[in-house]
Amino acid sequence: MIENNRLEFKRVLNDSLEKEVVGFLNYHEGGEIHIGIDDNGTIFGVEDSDDMQKRIVDRIKNNIYPSTMGLFDVVTVNMDEKNIVKIIISSGSEKPYYIRKYGMSPGGCFLRVGTTVQQMNKEMIDSLYSKRIRNSLGQLVSPRQDLSFKQLKIFYEENGFDLNNKFLNNLELFTEDNKFNYAAYLLADENGISMKVAKYSGTDKVDLIENAEFGYCSLIKATESILNKLEIENITKTKITSTVRKENRLVDPTALREAVINAIIHNEYTNGIPPVFEIFADRFVITSSGGLPQELNQAEFFDGISAPRNKELMRVFKDVKLVEQLGSGVQRILKMYDRSIFKFSPNFLKVSFPMENVGENVGENVGENPFKPNNTQTKIISLVKLDRHVTQEELSKKLNKSVRTIERNMKTLQEAKIIARIGSNTTGYWEVLK
Repeated sequence: MIENNRLEFKRVLNDSLEKEVVGFLNYHEGGEIHIGIDDNGTIFGVEDSDDMQKRIVDRIKNNIYPSTMGLFDVVTVNMDEKNIVKIIISSGSEKPYYIRKYGMSPGGCFLRVGTTVQQMNKEMIDSLYSKRIRNSLGQLVSPRQDLSFKQLKIFYEENGFDLNNKFLNNLELFTEDNKFNYAAYLLADENGISMKVAKYSGTDKVDLIENAEFGYCSLIKATESILNKLEIENITKTKITSTVRKENRLVDPTALREAVINAIIHNEYTNGIPPVFEIFADRFVITSSGGLPQELNQAEFFDGISAPRNKELMRVFKDVKLVEQLGSGVQRILKMYDRSIFKFSPNFLKVSFPMENVGENVGENVGENPFKPNNTQTKIISLVKLDRHVTQEELSKKLNKSVRTIERNMKTLQEAKIIARIGSNTTGYWEVLK
């Protein structure tokens, strides 16, 4: 393992961290810094990786400008039984980035060149600044200023965050003149953004049999609703041969989930076109507006290079654990599918997942109900069988899940016709149907 244009080693955390991070933020491919490895690639590890992670996050957030929110990730990985702290840095859209105390000057602006970090001259700084993207979600004023964020706060609290009165400021949901920005509009309890899941009976758009609409609410809530809907549609089918019984989902669920989340995070919302999700007889199709994020070419996109179009959304989706690690989504998809499922145009990016078993000699669906519950849903079914009067609050305590998580999973089970509510919410009971 050796250093290259996207990889920097550091034996220990030192004063040059900000300079290295700025260099990668200004580099069109971003990069990674591994702390605990020397220049020769020898792995030494670090003593207290948790403390180091906190110090790194604080230094990057406080010492670099413009905002780096949603543009970096800090994780601990194990190499040769030693802990290494890895900093993953995306290429930023508001170049030039600089060390705050030196300002936007040659003393504060750096660029990754090969395996080194070089100081920028004034001409380079002026050129980058003239190209800085100014129509980002964080800089556009929300069309509404009477916004509330109850849904967003619930998701944060479910993920262990202690919220205070600086919550919205910390997420950078205000413009410089203290008005709600467009990122705030997308994440608010009410907005005008709607995403559709369209289902067709054939392989074209002639016969529309369902057009489910999700939106007009926090983008996080709408995302989970779409994921739940596609989970139900992505049924399990069984192929019976003379020697083996094979069960497959129509589409790989991990790849499908990553494609949905990528489309929602990287969509160009400023043109008023939301992502669209379509189900045909032979494929699932996901279309997002805006083409490739930022200035990435196709090769860089497939290599997993991260350059978030909407860094404010990336930050929030990562906080609520809808995104695991920067740049990992496309790589997860490519583990199961080849590059041909992606179609690029200047204004749109389309992912088309072919369905398994379509056109093959499929023996039967799994029982009469092809929906396959996840682990939480399976436990809910078992507990409802034991006590049909069990409440969602009781299920929450028994399964150590939030009430909202229980509500969401029970709604999915009801939509899949696995369970039903008989009678009123107060005096009724649950019944397992299948």
